Amino acid sequence: MSFDDIIDRRGTRSAKWDAMEPLYGVSPDDGLAMWVADMDFRSPDCILKAAQDLTDHGVFGYRSDYDDYKGAIIWWMQNRHGWTVKPEEIFTTYGLVNAVGMCLQTYTQPDDEIVLFTPVYHAFAKVIKNAGRKVKECELVQTDGTYHMDFAAYDAQMTGAETMLILCSPHNPSGRLWSVQELQDLAAFAKRHDLLIVSDEIHHDLIFPGEKHNPMPNAAPECLDRLIMLTAPSKTFNIAGNHDGNVIIHDEKLRAKFSATMMALGVSSTLYGTAMTAAAYSPEGAAWVDELVAYIAENARIFDEGINAIPGLKSMPMQGTYLAWVDFSDTGMPMNEVLDRVRKQAKIAPNDGPTFGTGGEPFLRFNLGTPRANIEKAVSRLQSAFADLQ
Repeated sequence: MSFDDIIDRRGTRSAKWDAMEPLYGVSPDDGLAMWVADMDFRSPDCILKAAQDLTDHGVFGYRSDYDDYKGAIIWWMQNRHGWTVKPEEIFTTYGLVNAVGMCLQTYTQPDDEIVLFTPVYHAFAKVIKNAGRKVKECELVQTDGTYHMDFAAYDAQMTGAETMLILCSPHNPSGRLWSVQELQDLAAFAKRHDLLIVSDEIHHDLIFPGEKHNPMPNAAPECLDRLIMLTAPSKTFNIAGNHDGNVIIHDEKLRAKFSATMMALGVSSTLYGTAMTAAAYSPEGAAWVDELVAYIAENARIFDEGINAIPGLKSMPMQGTYLAWVDFSDTGMPMNEVLDRVRKQAKIAPNDGPTFGTGGEPFLRFNLGTPRANIEKAVSRLQSAFADLQ
């Protein structure tokens, strides 16, 4: 398989392609879907084989044990991230949005305030509000074109009503990797205000060559008594439809509370999800990821170069993920005009920046996890749509 292969996902109940027109007015017939965070690549052969083996067997009963599944997770975290995980620390949820909801239910109360560093992944705020909790937005600041956390400003915002913070690491939507010092500063901030830390590290495998992701337990081990880790194979291997996510909790007391929620809700893992994850977290899966990351990094280079050549547009430098964050503020145009040009003229459907919270207003998020021909087409279309600025 080549990442350059064009796979037609239209008419397959793909949210990314089949919901594009009703949501954004961009027809899948000639439009480019660059919004939902899944990729347009086939998963690696090791995953396809695991799924095919299950299908060929034809009996889809209950699993007896998860030793291979948990063993694969432990191997992956140790070998890819230098992070030691024990079997009893792993819980499996229906994806990580579900995991966030379960963390809110387990560790917080209605009307508690939950800290988000915005702009950030839009599902966090949605789940917080649906759970009857309140979003406390702590806006990221831009320095030298990249995001930074300003804990002095955040300290001043705290009222005591906050009980949890949710970190996105690597950061979605900007592709920013947090340094060890920044994560230690975050741990100190959480301790000062007695906040639990939920660290969503779903994009942690998609790190560009020469860059390094720092898992929160390694960067700030002093916070393990207030840390809940979220990981998943979904973004890495393009298997998000399985809704297979992991909550990893080192602290025994926090673990007991989460276990009680799992049992109360009767949550269990899926047959295909666990089998495909066990296959993915392997040497064969690792080799595929290395090729994938190199491909995406080149996609990002081409995209950034083309976008930054358009006066008034700035693509924030990415260190990882496949999600580009483009600032249109210097065009001087209102966002309705920007959206009109992007959707109607360029025929591209990205995510709208305001959905990511305060600070996202002048931005659009573009998914680069697609064959290079689509990236080149997107750049060309955007350059044409904003040709009058050049």
